Amino acid sequence: MAEPLEDDGPLRVVVVDDHPVYRDGLAVLLSSVPGVEVVATAADGAQAVAIARTQQPDVVVMDVQMPVLDGIEATRRITAESPSVGVVVLTMSEDDGTVFSAVRAGARGYLLKGADQEEVVRAITTVARGGAVFGAALARRIAEFFTAGPSGPETAFPQLTSREREVLDLVAAGRSNAQIAAALYLSPKTVRNNVSNVLTKLQVGDRAQAIVRAREAGLGR
Repeated sequence: MAEPLEDDGPLRVVVVDDHPVYRDGLAVLLSSVPGVEVVATAADGAQAVAIARTQQPDVVVMDVQMPVLDGIEATRRITAESPSVGVVVLTMSEDDGTVFSAVRAGARGYLLKGADQEEVVRAITTVARGGAVFGAALARRIAEFFTAGPSGPETAFPQLTSREREVLDLVAAGRSNAQIAAALYLSPKTVRNNVSNVLTKLQVGDRAQAIVRAREAGLGR
């Protein structure tokens, strides 16, 4: 098992999950590990942002699908406000949209729920040291995504917001609005609005034309 940092005292961790049984269980599990201190828990993303701001932990273990503020947006705010705080996303979803959204938001770790204690502790320790942990399969997909070339989602269609690019990428991959809503943890209405904005900004008449434009730019892979 990877050893926690010793020079700076115990690793200070915040556990964020809206399910109390899982949240409290993980907190107890991590607290039992020598060199790890769970300084707080949170039930939603807004609480997580507030706690990270005041506690300045080494690592936040973040669920994705939560009320008030989802884990992706909470990660984005935490990493923007406190770059020294590492975020490990721990979720049920292996969906590409969720993975890439977490990476873009600033997460440096991504584990599936069900990971054993050793995996979680290793991820926390690695992220606290400035590393990244995504697992072999996820890491390969992330590498392929971000090395797709200069026409990737971060450079293509600069008129789009980051959220609209995420939506367009999934549209180009053939996802329905319902699938996009599930992947990005958005409401169907929000997805419809984003798709409408994308069509307007790309000056195309329908979804099919948007898919053609997006795929020519390297999206939807």
